[in-house]
Amino acid sequence: MVGPTAGAAPAADAAAPVLIGIGVGGGSAVGPVARMAAPPALPAPHTVAPDRIPDERAAVRRALRETATDLRRRAEATDGTASEVLSAQALMADDPALGDRAEALVAEGTDGAHALAVAFGEFRTALEAAGGYFAERVADLDDLRDRSVARLLGLPMPGLPDPGHPHVLVAEDLAPADTALLDPRRVVALVTERGGPTSHTAILARTLGLPAVVGCAGAADLADGREVLVDGAAGTVRTDPSPEAVAEAAEGDRRRRERVARAHGPGRTADGRPVKLLVNLGGLGELPDAAAADSEGVGLFRTEFLFLDRAEAPGLEEQTAAYREVFTAFAGRRVVVRTLDAGADKPLPFVTAADEQNPALGVRGLRATVRDPRLLETQLAAVARAADGSGAEVWVMAPMVSLPREAADFAARVRAHGLPVAGSMVEVPAAALRSGELARACDFLSIGTNDLAQYTFAADRTLGSLAELLDPWQPALLDLVGTTAREGARHGRPVGVCGEAAADPTLALVLTGLGVTSLSAAPGRLGEVRASLAAHTLDDCRRLADLALTASDAASARAAVSEALG
Repeated sequence: MVGPTAGAAPAADAAAPVLIGIGVGGGSAVGPVARMAAPPALPAPHTVAPDRIPDERAAVRRALRETATDLRRRAEATDGTASEVLSAQALMADDPALGDRAEALVAEGTDGAHALAVAFGEFRTALEAAGGYFAERVADLDDLRDRSVARLLGLPMPGLPDPGHPHVLVAEDLAPADTALLDPRRVVALVTERGGPTSHTAILARTLGLPAVVGCAGAADLADGREVLVDGAAGTVRTDPSPEAVAEAAEGDRRRRERVARAHGPGRTADGRPVKLLVNLGGLGELPDAAAADSEGVGLFRTEFLFLDRAEAPGLEEQTAAYREVFTAFAGRRVVVRTLDAGADKPLPFVTAADEQNPALGVRGLRATVRDPRLLETQLAAVARAADGSGAEVWVMAPMVSLPREAADFAARVRAHGLPVAGSMVEVPAAALRSGELARACDFLSIGTNDLAQYTFAADRTLGSLAELLDPWQPALLDLVGTTAREGARHGRPVGVCGEAAADPTLALVLTGLGVTSLSAAPGRLGEVRASLAAHTLDDCRRLADLALTASDAASARAAVSEALG
Protein backbone atom coordinates (compact mmCIF):
# COMPACT_ATOMS: atom_id res chain seq x y z
CA MET A 1 0.00 0.00 0.00
CA VAL A 2 1.22 3.49 -0.83
CA GLY A 3 1.82 5.69 2.24
CA PRO A 4 -0.34 8.62 3.44
CA THR A 5 -0.41 12.01 1.78
CA ALA A 6 -1.29 15.56 2.71
CA GLY A 7 -4.93 16.55 2.27
CA ALA A 8 -6.39 13.03 2.52
CA ALA A 9 -10.13 13.16 3.21
CA PRO A 10 -11.52 11.89 6.53
CA ALA A 11 -13.30 8.57 6.62
CA ALA A 12 -16.95 8.55 5.68
CA ASP A 13 -19.48 9.39 8.42
CA ALA A 14 -22.55 7.34 7.57
CA ALA A 15 -24.86 9.46 9.74
CA ALA A 16 -23.96 12.75 8.07
CA PRO A 17 -25.44 13.78 4.71
CA VAL A 18 -22.72 14.86 2.29
CA LEU A 19 -23.07 17.69 -0.24
CA ILE A 20 -20.83 17.61 -3.31
CA GLY A 21 -19.26 20.55 -5.15
CA ILE A 22 -15.93 21.67 -6.59
CA GLY A 23 -13.15 21.72 -4.02
CA VAL A 24 -10.87 24.74 -4.50
CA GLY A 25 -9.13 25.12 -1.15
CA GLY A 26 -6.93 22.83 0.87
CA GLY A 27 -7.51 21.10 4.18
CA SER A 28 -10.74 20.93 6.16
CA ALA A 29 -12.61 23.00 8.72
CA VAL A 30 -15.69 22.62 10.88
CA GLY A 31 -18.03 25.31 12.15
CA PRO A 32 -21.57 26.65 12.23
CA VAL A 33 -23.09 28.04 9.06
CA ALA A 34 -23.51 31.79 8.69
CA ARG A 35 -25.32 32.79 5.53
CA MET A 36 -24.93 35.99 3.54
CA ALA A 37 -27.68 38.50 4.18
CA ALA A 38 -30.48 38.58 1.64
CA PRO A 39 -30.39 41.39 -0.93
CA PRO A 40 -32.65 44.40 -0.40
CA ALA A 41 -36.26 43.75 -1.31
CA LEU A 42 -37.69 45.87 -4.08
CA PRO A 43 -40.74 47.92 -3.12
CA ALA A 44 -43.96 47.64 -5.08
CA PRO A 45 -43.45 49.22 -8.52
CA HIS A 46 -44.99 52.60 -9.17
CA THR A 47 -45.11 55.06 -12.02
CA VAL A 48 -43.03 58.18 -11.59
CA ALA A 49 -44.98 61.39 -12.11
CA PRO A 50 -43.64 63.49 -15.02
CA ASP A 51 -42.58 66.34 -12.74
CA ARG A 52 -40.58 63.90 -10.57
CA ILE A 53 -38.70 62.23 -13.43
CA PRO A 54 -35.65 64.59 -13.37
CA ASP A 55 -35.15 64.02 -9.63
CA GLU A 56 -35.58 60.25 -10.01
CA ARG A 57 -33.08 60.15 -12.87
CA ALA A 58 -30.58 62.09 -10.79
CA ALA A 59 -31.10 59.71 -7.86
CA VAL A 60 -30.41 56.70 -10.06
CA ARG A 61 -27.24 58.22 -11.46
CA ARG A 62 -26.14 59.25 -7.96
CA ALA A 63 -26.69 55.73 -6.59
CA LEU A 64 -24.47 54.26 -9.32
CA ARG A 65 -21.81 56.93 -8.86
CA GLU A 66 -21.70 56.52 -5.07
CA THR A 67 -21.56 52.74 -5.42
CA ALA A 68 -18.57 53.05 -7.75
CA THR A 69 -16.88 55.54 -5.41
CA ASP A 70 -17.33 53.22 -2.44
CA LEU A 71 -15.81 50.32 -4.38
CA ARG A 72 -12.81 52.44 -5.37
CA ARG A 73 -12.33 53.41 -1.74
CA ARG A 74 -12.34 49.73 -0.79
CA ALA A 75 -9.90 48.97 -3.62
CA GLU A 76 -7.49 51.63 -2.34
CA ALA A 77 -7.66 50.12 1.15
CA THR A 78 -6.63 46.67 -0.09
CA ASP A 79 -3.96 45.36 -2.42
CA GLY A 80 -3.22 42.49 -4.77
CA THR A 81 -6.08 40.55 -6.35
CA ALA A 82 -8.74 42.04 -4.05
CA SER A 83 -7.83 45.57 -5.14
CA GLU A 84 -7.82 44.61 -8.81
CA VAL A 85 -11.25 42.96 -8.76
CA LEU A 86 -12.80 45.80 -6.75
CA SER A 87 -11.44 48.33 -9.23
CA ALA A 88 -12.88 46.28 -12.09
CA GLN A 89 -16.25 46.19 -10.36
CA ALA A 90 -16.17 49.97 -9.90
CA LEU A 91 -15.63 50.33 -13.64
CA MET A 92 -18.73 48.22 -14.26
CA ALA A 93 -20.80 50.50 -12.01
CA ASP A 94 -19.44 53.50 -13.92
CA ASP A 95 -20.35 52.05 -17.33
CA PRO A 96 -22.19 54.89 -19.11
CA ALA A 97 -24.38 52.42 -21.01
CA LEU A 98 -25.70 51.03 -17.73
CA GLY A 99 -26.54 54.45 -16.34
CA ASP A 100 -28.07 55.58 -19.63
CA ARG A 101 -30.32 52.53 -19.76
CA ALA A 102 -31.54 53.00 -16.18
CA GLU A 103 -32.25 56.69 -16.82
CA ALA A 104 -34.11 55.86 -20.02
CA LEU A 105 -36.37 53.52 -18.06
CA VAL A 106 -37.05 56.27 -15.52
CA ALA A 107 -37.89 58.66 -18.38
CA GLU A 108 -40.57 56.14 -19.39
CA GLY A 109 -42.07 56.31 -15.89
CA THR A 110 -40.35 53.37 -14.16
CA ASP A 111 -39.37 54.07 -10.56
CA GLY A 112 -35.63 54.23 -9.81
CA ALA A 113 -35.28 50.95 -7.91
CA HIS A 114 -36.97 48.92 -10.65
CA ALA A 115 -35.13 50.85 -13.37
CA LEU A 116 -31.84 49.79 -11.80
CA ALA A 117 -33.02 46.20 -11.42
CA VAL A 118 -34.14 46.02 -15.06
CA ALA A 119 -30.97 47.65 -16.42
CA PHE A 120 -28.72 45.31 -14.44
CA GLY A 121 -30.92 42.38 -15.45
CA GLU A 122 -30.44 43.16 -19.14
CA PHE A 123 -26.68 43.38 -18.73
CA ARG A 124 -26.76 40.14 -16.74
CA THR A 125 -28.60 38.32 -19.53
CA ALA A 126 -26.00 39.48 -22.04
CA LEU A 127 -23.14 38.19 -19.89
CA GLU A 128 -24.82 34.83 -19.29
CA ALA A 129 -25.35 34.40 -23.01
CA ALA A 130 -21.66 35.04 -23.67
CA GLY A 131 -20.65 32.17 -21.36
CA GLY A 132 -17.23 31.49 -19.84
CA TYR A 133 -15.66 34.29 -17.84
CA PHE A 134 -18.58 36.57 -18.79
CA ALA A 135 -21.11 34.22 -17.19
CA GLU A 136 -19.02 34.06 -14.04
CA ARG A 137 -19.13 37.85 -13.75
CA VAL A 138 -22.92 37.88 -13.26
CA ALA A 139 -22.25 37.66 -9.51
CA ASP A 140 -20.48 41.01 -9.82
CA LEU A 141 -23.52 42.53 -11.53
CA ASP A 142 -25.90 41.06 -8.95
CA ASP A 143 -23.82 42.60 -6.18
CA LEU A 144 -23.71 45.98 -7.94
CA ARG A 145 -27.47 45.88 -8.43
CA ASP A 146 -28.08 45.12 -4.75
CA ARG A 147 -25.69 47.83 -3.56
CA SER A 148 -27.09 50.45 -5.95
CA VAL A 149 -30.71 49.66 -5.05
CA ALA A 150 -29.91 49.72 -1.32
CA ARG A 151 -28.17 53.07 -1.72
CA LEU A 152 -31.10 54.49 -3.71
CA LEU A 153 -33.63 53.34 -1.10
CA GLY A 154 -31.51 54.28 1.90
CA LEU A 155 -31.31 50.66 3.10
CA PRO A 156 -28.34 48.91 4.76
CA MET A 157 -25.70 47.61 2.38
CA PRO A 158 -25.82 43.86 1.75
CA GLY A 159 -22.69 42.15 2.91
CA LEU A 160 -20.95 39.63 5.10
CA PRO A 161 -22.58 38.23 8.24
CA ASP A 162 -20.99 38.84 11.64
CA PRO A 163 -22.30 36.23 14.09
CA GLY A 164 -19.55 37.08 16.56
CA HIS A 165 -17.72 33.75 16.36
CA PRO A 166 -15.78 31.69 13.81
CA HIS A 167 -18.08 30.33 11.12
CA VAL A 168 -18.44 28.70 7.71
CA LEU A 169 -19.58 31.37 5.27
CA VAL A 170 -22.34 30.10 2.97
CA ALA A 171 -23.64 32.17 0.07
CA GLU A 172 -25.23 31.86 -3.34
CA ASP A 173 -22.01 33.41 -4.59
CA LEU A 174 -19.47 35.94 -3.38
CA ALA A 175 -18.77 39.23 -5.13
CA PRO A 176 -15.44 41.12 -5.01
CA ALA A 177 -16.77 43.66 -2.52
CA ASP A 178 -17.49 40.80 -0.13
CA THR A 179 -14.30 38.82 -0.61
CA ALA A 180 -12.14 41.92 -0.13
CA LEU A 181 -13.55 42.43 3.37
CA LEU A 182 -13.55 38.81 4.48
CA ASP A 183 -11.71 38.21 7.76
CA PRO A 184 -9.94 34.81 7.72
CA ARG A 185 -9.77 34.92 11.52
CA ARG A 186 -13.55 34.62 11.61
CA VAL A 187 -14.32 32.73 8.40
CA VAL A 188 -12.94 29.19 8.66
CA ALA A 189 -14.29 27.92 5.32
CA LEU A 190 -16.32 29.00 2.27
CA VAL A 191 -19.26 27.28 0.56
CA THR A 192 -21.13 28.74 -2.41
CA GLU A 193 -24.05 27.43 -4.43
CA ARG A 194 -22.65 28.85 -7.65
CA GLY A 195 -19.22 29.61 -9.06
CA GLY A 196 -16.43 27.63 -10.64
CA PRO A 197 -12.70 27.09 -10.23
CA THR A 198 -11.93 30.60 -11.53
CA SER A 199 -14.56 32.48 -9.52
CA HIS A 200 -13.65 35.17 -7.01
CA THR A 201 -14.45 32.71 -4.21
CA ALA A 202 -12.01 30.18 -5.62
CA ILE A 203 -9.29 32.81 -6.08
CA LEU A 204 -9.77 34.07 -2.53
CA ALA A 205 -9.76 30.59 -1.01
CA ARG A 206 -6.48 29.70 -2.69
CA THR A 207 -4.92 33.01 -1.70
CA LEU A 208 -5.92 32.70 1.98
CA GLY A 209 -5.50 28.93 2.18
CA LEU A 210 -9.12 28.46 3.29
CA PRO A 211 -11.02 25.21 2.69
CA ALA A 212 -13.70 25.98 0.11
CA VAL A 213 -16.34 24.20 -1.95
CA VAL A 214 -17.99 26.09 -4.82
CA GLY A 215 -20.74 25.05 -7.21
CA CYS A 216 -22.43 23.21 -4.33
CA ALA A 217 -26.14 23.23 -5.18
CA GLY A 218 -27.17 21.62 -1.89
CA ALA A 219 -25.77 24.59 0.01
CA ALA A 220 -29.08 26.37 -0.57
CA ASP A 221 -30.61 24.21 2.17
CA LEU A 222 -27.97 24.94 4.82
CA ALA A 223 -29.50 26.96 7.64
CA ASP A 224 -27.74 29.43 9.92
CA GLY A 225 -26.10 27.72 12.88
CA ARG A 226 -26.01 24.23 11.38
CA GLU A 227 -22.69 22.49 11.96
CA VAL A 228 -20.81 21.47 8.79
CA LEU A 229 -17.44 19.91 8.01
CA VAL A 230 -15.93 21.38 4.82
CA ASP A 231 -13.27 19.37 2.97
CA GLY A 232 -11.60 21.58 0.40
CA ALA A 233 -9.57 18.72 -1.07
CA ALA A 234 -12.48 16.32 -1.64
CA GLY A 235 -15.03 19.02 -2.53
CA THR A 236 -17.50 17.85 0.13
CA VAL A 237 -19.62 19.50 2.82
CA ARG A 238 -20.65 17.07 5.58
CA THR A 239 -23.65 18.24 7.59
CA ASP A 240 -24.00 17.50 11.31
CA PRO A 241 -20.72 15.60 11.41
CA SER A 242 -20.06 13.19 14.27
CA PRO A 243 -17.42 14.06 16.88
CA GLU A 244 -15.33 11.21 15.49
CA ALA A 245 -15.40 12.66 11.96
CA VAL A 246 -14.47 16.11 13.27
CA ALA A 247 -11.63 14.71 15.37
CA GLU A 248 -10.33 12.68 12.44
CA ALA A 249 -10.38 15.74 10.16
CA ALA A 250 -8.59 17.83 12.79
CA GLU A 251 -5.93 15.17 13.25
CA GLY A 252 -5.49 14.96 9.47
CA ASP A 253 -4.99 18.72 9.28
CA ARG A 254 -2.47 18.62 12.13
CA ARG A 255 -0.44 15.96 10.36
CA ARG A 256 -0.73 17.89 7.10
CA ARG A 257 0.64 21.07 8.69
CA GLU A 258 3.54 19.16 10.22
CA ARG A 259 4.45 17.60 6.88
CA VAL A 260 4.29 20.98 5.16
CA ALA A 261 6.51 22.56 7.80
CA ARG A 262 9.16 19.87 7.30
CA ALA A 263 9.22 20.12 3.50
CA HIS A 264 11.15 22.89 1.80
CA GLY A 265 13.38 23.54 -1.19
CA PRO A 266 13.07 22.17 -4.74
CA GLY A 267 10.24 19.75 -5.40
CA ARG A 268 11.19 16.10 -5.69
CA THR A 269 9.83 12.64 -4.95
CA ALA A 270 11.09 10.53 -2.05
CA ASP A 271 13.61 8.83 -4.35
CA GLY A 272 14.89 12.11 -5.79
CA ARG A 273 12.91 12.57 -9.01
CA PRO A 274 12.82 16.37 -9.62
CA VAL A 275 9.40 17.96 -10.06
CA LYS A 276 9.76 21.73 -10.32
CA LEU A 277 7.31 23.63 -8.12
CA LEU A 278 6.39 27.03 -9.54
CA VAL A 279 3.89 29.78 -8.75
CA ASN A 280 1.15 31.29 -10.88
CA LEU A 281 1.25 35.09 -11.16
CA GLY A 282 -1.62 37.23 -12.42
CA GLY A 283 -0.48 40.79 -11.76
CA LEU A 284 2.03 43.03 -10.03
CA GLY A 285 -0.16 43.17 -6.93
CA GLU A 286 0.53 39.48 -6.37
CA LEU A 287 4.28 39.83 -6.91
CA PRO A 288 5.50 40.24 -3.30
CA ASP A 289 3.82 37.05 -2.07
CA ALA A 290 4.75 35.14 -5.22
CA ALA A 291 8.42 36.16 -5.05
CA ALA A 292 8.62 35.33 -1.34
CA ALA A 293 7.19 31.83 -1.83
CA ASP A 294 9.46 28.79 -1.60
CA SER A 295 9.34 28.11 -5.33
CA GLU A 296 11.64 27.57 -8.28
CA GLY A 297 10.05 30.42 -10.21
CA VAL A 298 6.88 31.29 -12.10
CA GLY A 299 5.19 28.61 -14.17
CA LEU A 300 2.44 30.88 -15.48
CA PHE A 301 2.86 34.64 -15.73
CA ARG A 302 -0.48 35.91 -17.00
CA THR A 303 0.11 39.17 -18.84
CA GLU A 304 -3.54 40.15 -19.41
CA PHE A 305 -3.54 42.50 -16.39
CA LEU A 306 -1.73 45.08 -18.55
CA PHE A 307 -4.33 44.93 -21.32
CA LEU A 308 -7.68 44.70 -19.53
CA ASP A 309 -10.04 47.63 -18.96
CA ARG A 310 -8.43 49.93 -21.49
CA ALA A 311 -9.26 51.19 -24.95
CA GLU A 312 -5.91 50.43 -26.57
CA ALA A 313 -2.97 48.11 -26.02
CA PRO A 314 -0.16 49.19 -23.66
CA GLY A 315 2.97 50.41 -25.42
CA LEU A 316 6.44 48.95 -25.51
CA GLU A 317 7.81 51.00 -22.60
CA GLU A 318 4.90 50.29 -20.27
CA GLN A 319 5.07 46.56 -20.92
CA THR A 320 8.84 46.48 -20.57
CA ALA A 321 8.70 48.17 -17.16
CA ALA A 322 6.09 45.74 -15.83
CA TYR A 323 7.86 42.63 -17.08
CA ARG A 324 11.23 43.83 -15.79
CA GLU A 325 9.75 44.23 -12.30
CA VAL A 326 8.71 40.57 -12.35
CA PHE A 327 11.94 39.27 -13.88
CA THR A 328 14.07 41.19 -11.39
CA ALA A 329 12.06 39.81 -8.46
CA PHE A 330 12.74 36.30 -9.76
CA ALA A 331 16.42 36.74 -10.64
CA GLY A 332 18.08 33.34 -10.68
CA ARG A 333 14.75 31.57 -11.16
CA ARG A 334 12.56 30.65 -14.12
CA VAL A 335 9.69 32.85 -15.31
CA VAL A 336 7.33 31.37 -17.91
CA VAL A 337 5.52 34.23 -19.67
CA ARG A 338 2.21 33.49 -21.36
CA THR A 339 1.62 35.90 -24.21
CA LEU A 340 -1.67 37.76 -24.37
CA ASP A 341 -4.65 35.42 -23.96
CA ALA A 342 -7.34 37.75 -25.31
CA GLY A 343 -10.83 36.84 -26.43
CA ALA A 344 -13.50 34.58 -24.92
CA ASP A 345 -13.28 35.21 -21.15
CA LYS A 346 -10.97 38.22 -21.57
CA PRO A 347 -12.48 40.44 -24.29
CA LEU A 348 -10.53 43.50 -25.38
CA PRO A 349 -12.09 46.23 -27.53
CA PHE A 350 -8.92 46.56 -29.62
CA VAL A 351 -8.71 42.80 -30.26
CA THR A 352 -12.00 40.98 -29.80
CA ALA A 353 -14.72 40.95 -32.44
CA ALA A 354 -18.03 42.09 -31.01
CA ASP A 355 -20.16 39.76 -33.12
CA GLU A 356 -18.73 36.36 -32.15
CA GLN A 357 -21.65 34.09 -31.31
CA ASN A 358 -19.51 31.68 -29.29
CA PRO A 359 -16.41 33.49 -27.98
CA ALA A 360 -15.03 30.38 -26.24
CA LEU A 361 -14.70 28.78 -29.68
CA GLY A 362 -13.74 31.95 -31.51
CA VAL A 363 -10.69 34.11 -32.15
CA ARG A 364 -8.92 33.87 -28.81
CA GLY A 365 -5.42 33.38 -27.44
CA LEU A 366 -2.77 33.00 -30.12
CA ARG A 367 -5.40 33.33 -32.84
CA ALA A 368 -6.16 36.89 -31.75
CA THR A 369 -2.53 38.03 -31.78
CA VAL A 370 -1.89 36.37 -35.12
CA ARG A 371 -4.78 38.37 -36.55
CA ASP A 372 -3.11 41.54 -35.24
CA PRO A 373 0.64 40.77 -35.39
CA ARG A 374 1.57 44.11 -33.83
CA LEU A 375 0.21 42.94 -30.48
CA LEU A 376 2.48 39.91 -30.34
CA GLU A 377 5.51 41.66 -31.83
CA THR A 378 5.31 44.49 -29.30
CA GLN A 379 4.86 42.07 -26.43
CA LEU A 380 7.79 39.88 -27.46
CA ALA A 381 10.01 42.93 -27.91
CA ALA A 382 9.06 44.11 -24.40
CA VAL A 383 9.73 40.69 -22.88
CA ALA A 384 13.14 40.55 -24.57
CA ARG A 385 14.09 44.03 -23.35
CA ALA A 386 12.93 43.27 -19.81
CA ALA A 387 14.72 39.92 -19.72
CA ASP A 388 18.06 41.41 -20.76
CA GLY A 389 20.22 41.71 -17.66
CA SER A 390 17.40 40.78 -15.27
CA GLY A 391 19.02 37.54 -14.12
CA ALA A 392 15.80 35.58 -14.64
CA GLU A 393 15.53 32.53 -16.90
CA VAL A 394 12.74 33.73 -19.18
CA TRP A 395 10.64 31.26 -21.15
CA VAL A 396 7.72 32.34 -23.38
CA MET A 397 4.65 30.32 -24.33
CA ALA A 398 1.57 30.80 -26.49
CA PRO A 399 -2.02 30.20 -25.30
CA MET A 400 -4.64 28.20 -27.21
CA VAL A 401 -2.35 26.45 -29.68
CA SER A 402 -4.25 23.93 -31.82
CA LEU A 403 -1.87 22.98 -34.64
CA PRO A 404 1.85 22.06 -34.76
CA ARG A 405 2.27 24.71 -37.45
CA GLU A 406 1.06 27.37 -35.01
CA ALA A 407 3.62 26.18 -32.44
CA ALA A 408 6.44 26.30 -34.99
CA ASP A 409 5.49 29.77 -36.23
CA PHE A 410 5.26 31.09 -32.69
CA ALA A 411 8.63 29.61 -31.73
CA ALA A 412 10.26 31.26 -34.74
CA ARG A 413 8.83 34.65 -33.78
CA VAL A 414 10.01 34.25 -30.18
CA ARG A 415 13.55 33.35 -31.24
CA ALA A 416 13.63 36.23 -33.70
CA HIS A 417 13.50 38.51 -30.66
CA GLY A 418 16.48 36.81 -29.08
CA LEU A 419 14.43 34.82 -26.60
CA PRO A 420 15.84 31.28 -26.58
CA VAL A 421 13.00 29.19 -25.08
CA ALA A 422 9.55 29.03 -26.71
CA GLY A 423 6.68 26.75 -25.73
CA SER A 424 3.04 25.97 -26.34
CA MET A 425 0.12 25.56 -24.00
CA VAL A 426 -1.95 22.41 -24.34
CA GLU A 427 -5.53 23.49 -23.68
CA VAL A 428 -7.51 21.81 -26.47
CA PRO A 429 -7.73 18.07 -27.23
CA ALA A 430 -6.22 18.56 -30.70
CA ALA A 431 -3.01 19.85 -29.15
CA ALA A 432 -2.83 16.94 -26.71
CA LEU A 433 -3.51 14.35 -29.40
CA ARG A 434 -0.74 15.81 -31.57
CA SER A 435 1.55 16.72 -28.68
CA GLY A 436 4.45 14.82 -30.25
CA GLU A 437 4.40 17.12 -33.25
CA LEU A 438 4.01 20.15 -30.97
CA ALA A 439 7.01 18.99 -28.96
CA ARG A 440 9.12 18.83 -32.10
CA ALA A 441 8.06 22.37 -33.01
CA CYS A 442 8.95 24.08 -29.71
CA ASP A 443 10.99 23.72 -26.50
CA PHE A 444 8.40 22.85 -23.83
CA LEU A 445 4.70 22.22 -23.26
CA SER A 446 2.43 23.50 -20.50
CA ILE A 447 -0.97 21.93 -19.85
CA GLY A 448 -3.83 24.20 -18.81
CA THR A 449 -6.19 21.71 -17.21
CA ASN A 450 -9.06 24.18 -16.75
CA ASP A 451 -9.59 24.83 -20.46
CA LEU A 452 -8.54 21.32 -21.45
CA ALA A 453 -11.32 19.90 -19.25
CA GLN A 454 -13.83 22.40 -20.64
CA TYR A 455 -13.09 21.53 -24.24
CA THR A 456 -12.69 17.79 -23.67
CA PHE A 457 -16.09 17.42 -22.02
CA ALA A 458 -17.92 20.24 -23.86
CA ALA A 459 -18.75 21.66 -20.43
CA ASP A 460 -18.72 25.33 -19.47
CA ARG A 461 -16.22 25.46 -16.64
CA THR A 462 -18.22 28.12 -14.77
CA LEU A 463 -21.28 25.89 -14.27
CA GLY A 464 -21.44 24.26 -10.87
CA SER A 465 -24.02 21.81 -12.26
CA LEU A 466 -21.25 20.35 -14.45
CA ALA A 467 -18.75 19.96 -11.61
CA GLU A 468 -18.42 16.22 -12.18
CA LEU A 469 -17.38 16.68 -15.81
CA LEU A 470 -14.99 19.49 -14.94
CA ASP A 471 -13.30 17.51 -12.18
CA PRO A 472 -9.55 17.27 -13.00
CA TRP A 473 -9.63 13.67 -11.77
CA GLN A 474 -11.62 12.62 -14.84
CA PRO A 475 -9.72 9.68 -16.42
CA ALA A 476 -10.28 11.00 -19.96
CA LEU A 477 -8.59 14.28 -19.00
CA LEU A 478 -5.74 12.38 -17.33
CA ASP A 479 -5.37 10.34 -20.54
CA LEU A 480 -4.67 13.55 -22.44
CA VAL A 481 -2.23 14.71 -19.76
CA GLY A 482 -0.44 11.37 -19.92
CA THR A 483 -0.27 11.44 -23.71
CA THR A 484 1.25 14.92 -23.65
CA ALA A 485 3.79 14.05 -20.95
CA ARG A 486 4.79 10.86 -22.73
CA GLU A 487 5.28 12.62 -26.05
CA GLY A 488 7.20 15.42 -24.36
CA ALA A 489 9.58 12.91 -22.78
CA ARG A 490 10.03 11.11 -26.09
CA HIS A 491 11.27 14.35 -27.65
CA GLY A 492 13.23 15.51 -24.61
CA ARG A 493 10.81 18.34 -23.81
CA PRO A 494 9.66 19.28 -20.27
CA VAL A 495 5.90 19.19 -19.72
CA GLY A 496 4.28 21.20 -16.93
CA VAL A 497 0.76 21.60 -15.56
CA CYS A 498 -0.42 25.10 -14.65
CA GLY A 499 -4.16 24.49 -14.21
CA GLU A 500 -6.13 23.84 -11.03
CA ALA A 501 -5.01 20.20 -10.98
CA ALA A 502 -1.48 21.26 -10.01
CA ALA A 503 -2.71 22.62 -6.66
CA ASP A 504 -4.13 19.29 -5.47
CA PRO A 505 -1.44 17.50 -3.40
CA THR A 506 -2.92 14.07 -4.08
CA LEU A 507 -3.52 14.64 -7.78
CA ALA A 508 0.04 16.00 -7.99
CA LEU A 509 1.23 12.45 -7.32
CA VAL A 510 -0.85 11.15 -10.22
CA LEU A 511 0.41 13.87 -12.54
CA THR A 512 3.99 13.05 -11.58
CA GLY A 513 3.29 9.39 -12.27
CA LEU A 514 1.99 10.38 -15.70
CA GLY A 515 5.32 12.04 -16.47
CA VAL A 516 4.67 15.72 -15.74
CA THR A 517 7.94 17.49 -14.87
CA SER A 518 6.67 20.70 -13.22
CA LEU A 519 3.60 21.93 -11.34
CA SER A 520 2.51 25.57 -11.08
CA ALA A 521 -0.07 26.75 -8.54
CA ALA A 522 -1.00 29.53 -6.14
CA PRO A 523 1.86 30.21 -3.69
CA GLY A 524 -0.16 29.02 -0.71
CA ARG A 525 -0.65 25.57 -2.22
CA LEU A 526 2.97 24.67 -2.94
CA GLY A 527 3.82 23.54 0.59
CA GLU A 528 1.26 20.74 0.58
CA VAL A 529 2.24 19.64 -2.91
CA ARG A 530 5.93 19.61 -1.94
CA ALA A 531 5.23 17.53 1.19
CA SER A 532 3.09 15.09 -0.75
CA LEU A 533 5.78 14.49 -3.36
CA ALA A 534 8.48 14.09 -0.72
CA ALA A 535 6.54 11.25 0.91
CA HIS A 536 6.27 9.08 -2.22
CA THR A 537 8.62 7.51 -4.74
CA LEU A 538 8.27 7.80 -8.48
CA ASP A 539 7.12 4.17 -8.60
CA ASP A 540 4.43 5.03 -6.04
CA CYS A 541 3.28 7.87 -8.27
CA ARG A 542 3.18 5.62 -11.33
CA ARG A 543 1.05 3.04 -9.52
CA LEU A 544 -1.35 5.77 -8.42
CA ALA A 545 -1.53 7.07 -11.99
CA ASP A 546 -2.43 3.61 -13.25
CA LEU A 547 -5.23 3.40 -10.69
CA ALA A 548 -6.64 6.77 -11.76
CA LEU A 549 -6.43 6.00 -15.48
CA THR A 550 -8.28 2.68 -15.16
CA ALA A 551 -11.14 4.14 -13.11
CA SER A 552 -14.52 4.72 -14.70
CA ASP A 553 -14.99 8.32 -13.60
CA ALA A 554 -13.52 11.08 -11.45
CA ALA A 555 -15.09 9.92 -8.20
CA SER A 556 -13.84 6.37 -8.74
CA ALA A 557 -10.35 7.63 -9.62
CA ARG A 558 -10.15 9.76 -6.50
CA ALA A 559 -11.51 6.94 -4.33
CA ALA A 560 -9.08 4.38 -5.76
CA VAL A 561 -6.08 6.62 -5.14
CA SER A 562 -7.29 7.59 -1.66
CA GLU A 563 -7.73 3.92 -0.74
CA ALA A 564 -4.23 3.11 -1.97
CA LEU A 565 -2.82 5.95 0.12
CA GLY A 566 -4.53 4.53 3.21
